[in-house]
Amino acid sequence: MTAAPFAGQSWGMTDTPDTAAAADIAALSFEAAMGELETIVRRLESGDVSLEESVALYERGHALRAHCEARLAAAQARIEQVGLGADGQPAGTKPFGEG
Repeated sequence: MTAAPFAGQSWGMTDTPDTAAAADIAALSFEAAMGELETIVRRLESGDVSLEESVALYERGHALRAHCEARLAAAQARIEQVGLGADGQPAGTKPFGEG
């Protein structure tokens, strides 16, 4: 087995860097993923990383962005709006974004 491509990480026979990274990202909260994404953006904007590292950071950033979008969509789906009846009193709830 060759050296692990990421310092401090190793993968078993069935794990690959991609599946391990995906599992790692899936376990992150929205806030943790957003924080890591912000760090990646700062590193890329600094211009102080090699091309190879830039590509790896971009790929992880892309996965983090997708994770954050999925977390936001799930949260939005759980939000309900309180509907008001003609008398101005609460008349039930409806999913976020409807009428």
